[in-house]
Amino acid sequence: MRNKIMEPGVLSVVMPVFNERATLNEIMRRVLAEPVVGEVIIVDDGSTDGTREILASSYEGHRKVRVILQEKNGGKGSAVRRGIREARCPALIIQDADLEYDPKDYARLVAPIMRGDADAVFGSRFLGDEHRVLFFWHSIGNTVLTLLSNAMTDLNLTDMETGYKAFRTRLIQSISLESDRFGFEPEVTAKLAKLHARIFEVPISYKGREYWQGKKIGWRDGFEAIWTIAKHTLSPLTDTRAGTGTLEVLFEANNYAAWLYDRTAKFLGKRVLEVGSGVGTYTKMLANREHVVATDIDEWHLDRLALTFHDCPNVTVKRLDLNQFNSADFKDDAIDSILCMNVLEHVEDDEGALRRFNEMLSVGGRVVLFVPAEPALYGEVDRQLGHHRRYTKEGLRGIVERAGFRVVEQASMNAVGMLGWFVRARVTKSARLSRWDTRLFDLMVPLLRIEDRVKLPAGLSLIVVGEKVESLDSRRFENDAAANDGHLDANVAKVGR
Repeated sequence: MRNKIMEPGVLSVVMPVFNERATLNEIMRRVLAEPVVGEVIIVDDGSTDGTREILASSYEGHRKVRVILQEKNGGKGSAVRRGIREARCPALIIQDADLEYDPKDYARLVAPIMRGDADAVFGSRFLGDEHRVLFFWHSIGNTVLTLLSNAMTDLNLTDMETGYKAFRTRLIQSISLESDRFGFEPEVTAKLAKLHARIFEVPISYKGREYWQGKKIGWRDGFEAIWTIAKHTLSPLTDTRAGTGTLEVLFEANNYAAWLYDRTAKFLGKRVLEVGSGVGTYTKMLANREHVVATDIDEWHLDRLALTFHDCPNVTVKRLDLNQFNSADFKDDAIDSILCMNVLEHVEDDEGALRRFNEMLSVGGRVVLFVPAEPALYGEVDRQLGHHRRYTKEGLRGIVERAGFRVVEQASMNAVGMLGWFVRARVTKSARLSRWDTRLFDLMVPLLRIEDRVKLPAGLSLIVVGEKVESLDSRRFENDAAANDGHLDANVAKVGR
């Protein structure tokens, strides 16, 4: 990954265009001159000044340029969203069709992303590079909006409203964006903060233009930005992929996550396979062990895990589909314990998955399972998350034992959460967890820790720890031998008669 920045064509340039006939050819000349550019996606937002004619005559059919025409003017944000959906390169940047921002800064903006250090890079006009002196009140407005955004997102940006923002393409494509006009900047900043994205700032040059030159942003957009900051900082996170919003919400339940880790960590060894690592919530707690293999089936999660643990040599990221995987793929990792939290319920053949876990471990190795309990609580959240089932104690124990493990620990957990989940599953029939649920989970942690000292008859979840006592192959051999002995005895008896 560190050498990719030296490769040409790693950047998708999304260019929203509206009535930019005067500057379009010049900005395109500058953009296409940059080796890092792999494609330019021009989204014309209903231009009426001859811009479309220039696009048709000069850029239709160009090997690096794709032109998308929107019939009605929907605003800069709508054009940006359309361009983002079409991007194909690993990094992406938004480029206005005027001459305020210089494409010569592309390499500087993209470098932290391609090194694997950043998820997004903001080009700051106030970090020391050259810029045209212009519009005092615009500067004040920008400072106020950046300060307000920082206060609500807990970031320390110097230029939230910058028009140069570069992203990992997979990341920006996963975020559900809504703003149609100039609210894109505060909205995407708020949502990156909620995703705990790694944001870098680099200095860029800036040559602001005046209104007679076509500048479109005005004081009304400043008030829209204030509303956008408040709206997207306080509202729940949504994204374009089912289930990820719930994962991100749970990511913020720090006390709840720590409680789960405390309940499972004592059963884990030095070399741990984590199944379904998601956004890396528990992987971070495991990262001080000798060797950790973080796995997931979702490519976006795998990408995020690889970038998050880029500088952790003891953490390896691998794809793992519990419906079909080969235990031999993990032979070199010498795994001594497997942590499978809230994953087994997603697998159609859960017993088959556990048998392959057994093949992966040596005798004495452990599998730690944390699963949803009580089938009566199955509801809309379970369906939305792709759960096939919720487990009973007896049913889960039977599956674990048939897979070749001896159950050394089994306990119900989180009895206090059963009522709330029942209301959600059967009464409100809500399809996703909210931030209020997260806060409630965190507030309940002291009660949950009290629960740890008693044996609960039931709970929202089950924890089961299985220890491998023998290989399934030897067990099959013994069973076959016993069966053969039985047949032999029967035959001897017949001969004797």
